Amino acid sequence: MDLPPLDALIACPACDLLIARAPLEEGVRQSCPRCHHLLYAPRARTVAQVIALSLTVAILMIGAVFFPFLEISAGGISHESSVFDAAMAFSEGILLPLSFAVMALIVVLPLLRVALLIYTLWPLAQGRPAWPQARRAFRLAEAIQPWSMAEIFVVGAVVALVKIAGLATVSLGPAFWAFGLMVAVVTLQNNLLNDWTIWTVIDSPEER
Repeated sequence: MDLPPLDALIACPACDLLIARAPLEEGVRQSCPRCHHLLYAPRARTVAQVIALSLTVAILMIGAVFFPFLEISAGGISHESSVFDAAMAFSEGILLPLSFAVMALIVVLPLLRVALLIYTLWPLAQGRPAWPQARRAFRLAEAIQPWSMAEIFVVGAVVALVKIAGLATVSLGPAFWAFGLMVAVVTLQNNLLNDWTIWTVIDSPEER
């Protein structure tokens, strides 16, 4: 039996099954026949929507870093803190690398990822060829996604707030709600972003 050419095959990221891909057209959905993992489902205006959500994430992140995250009051003493203040709390002595790690994982990497996505998708949304190094930019954006831990920070903050709620009065600042909204936007962005579709558009002859 003759096998289709390699560029006509797609490997399921869940079970590694090689599948002959269907035409990449609007409304066409293809799932893995073995594990039923959704491979791609092109939708109209997806690229523009991902760009808009990326810009939203960047704006929310900037506000979440510098606005007050929470205020703790106990025994007549109040203390207000931002995410930047929390990271800088480790900036002395041997804990200085931890301060850099906190800022990198919850701020720098998420911002870098949305910047790379915008760089990759902006010309595609306008129907123009991809910019130079778009493949590397998108590959890096996908590689750093597991290390963008803003969502983990929010979950950890909520757990900590539950534990100290009985010991002090906690007031949530605008940065907390900005982080919460950013987590929802990132989740929506990841659901819209289909890497196979993006790779196909970047690699198509008309985009070169």
